[in-house]
Amino acid sequence: MRVAEPLSESERERLAPFVSDLDAPVFALRGLPATTCGALFARYSRYPGTLRRLLLDEFAGELDGDAPASARDGRAEELYERVLGEYGDDSVAQLGGVHLACEWVSNLLTKVLERPRLGAYLEQSTRYIPFDRPVDGLGYRYHREPELGPAYERDMDALFEAYGEALATLTPWLAERFPRAPGASERAHERAVRAKALDLSRGLLPAATLSHVGIFASGQTFERLVLHLRAEELPEARSCAEQMLAALRTVAPAFTTRIDRPDRGGVWSAFLRRRVEAEAAAAARLGVGEAADPDGGEAVRLLAVEGDEERLLAALVFERAGVGEERIEAAVQKLAPDERGALLGELLSGRENRRHLPGRGLEALRYRFEVVSDYGAFRDLQRHRMLTAQWQPLGPHLGAAVPEQARAAGLGGLYERAFERSCESWRRLDDAGLHVQAPYALCLAHRIRYVLDMNAREAMHLIELRSAREGHESYRAIAARMHELIAAVHPTVAGAMSHRDDAAEPRLERIEAELRGESRRG
Repeated sequence: MRVAEPLSESERERLAPFVSDLDAPVFALRGLPATTCGALFARYSRYPGTLRRLLLDEFAGELDGDAPASARDGRAEELYERVLGEYGDDSVAQLGGVHLACEWVSNLLTKVLERPRLGAYLEQSTRYIPFDRPVDGLGYRYHREPELGPAYERDMDALFEAYGEALATLTPWLAERFPRAPGASERAHERAVRAKALDLSRGLLPAATLSHVGIFASGQTFERLVLHLRAEELPEARSCAEQMLAALRTVAPAFTTRIDRPDRGGVWSAFLRRRVEAEAAAAARLGVGEAADPDGGEAVRLLAVEGDEERLLAALVFERAGVGEERIEAAVQKLAPDERGALLGELLSGRENRRHLPGRGLEALRYRFEVVSDYGAFRDLQRHRMLTAQWQPLGPHLGAAVPEQARAAGLGGLYERAFERSCESWRRLDDAGLHVQAPYALCLAHRIRYVLDMNAREAMHLIELRSAREGHESYRAIAARMHELIAAVHPTVAGAMSHRDDAAEPRLERIEAELRGESRRG
């Protein structure tokens, strides 16, 4: 159904810069402050007319292009705060968004920034950007604090120098080890070799390595992120919170009004700090607070499984049935096991690529994995939004491993010396009482323990994405092991994860992607 908007010519002229289409029933807003969009949509829920008419009737000042920007922004903030007070809290704070850049932040802090799930995050990659050259006015790209001391800086410089040496050695070695195929693009081959050299070298970079993170999120997400950052023990995180707050106040002050109120933001941050203290006290009381595990290598364990394939079958049918789930399950129970398996296979088949996911019924099953992997692989897996990720502090007790191909290139000693120096730097900081900052000194090859809890639909997405041939070999191995563990309990579900690449032989992971890109550019 399409109803023509009764707009005069003057009204159309006023709206044109701010609405993508003056007549279509589906259109986008543009050129309006985030707080105005939030207030506009909040008011929309109780306004009987259209959004374009609402803009003209109640938000006319926002359309006044002759007014100074400061005046328009001031009106936007006033409108947002008025609607926020009139219609409630979080529903309004979800309706306006901001793009924010957090630059020169450590790899420890990037994980904290990316922890909220209701936002979009893009982090500078260690897989495609070399870190072997000092930055003018800074030196090598790592986090510095005066209290970390000069010995820490010497250690970090040494790690970056080892990284540069490894990268310079591995690039020609890999080019010889994986020669260009006849007829293949030389540029694509060079890029694939470079990507693999960066992959193998990145374990030498310390967690202090500086990165950039772009965030797009709602006012609600930013409000909560600032409060969480303020409650963090890491001084860098608390400093980032204040810088983030200052930046948000320049573009959307109304998003931040509750943060500094003692009865709102103050109480919330205090609660978060108390919660961390209570968790630490409970771990100490149980005798599990100290990191004492020996170096046990990489590991993926399936801790818990919820649901079975019979329940999955009922859940997949539910949306097309006309009875309750209990009756569907009863009907499923009447089928012979081979009939249930065949029917389940039919419901999960027909996927042409990994982006074709089965229905939401797959979320009836759940898996909880405990993983021990290098910090670099954790960085990539932690970013998945539709799962629960929990991790322990990064420390040296789980060890670090030299990549086999780096050892084959004659770099085993260089890696081992770098890991040893990294551990010594960590101990020096830890002995000085800088327990929270000590992980800065550890290489990304050092292992960390974490839990990934997800439903079967997300498991399918993660396993197929992270096992792709273009992926880093460390997280490809984790995805392959997850698939094996799921196959042991739910073979039909594992069989439906058909868009995987389980090959484990050494190869240039990026070569096919680079060749495809070269072909498109050509």
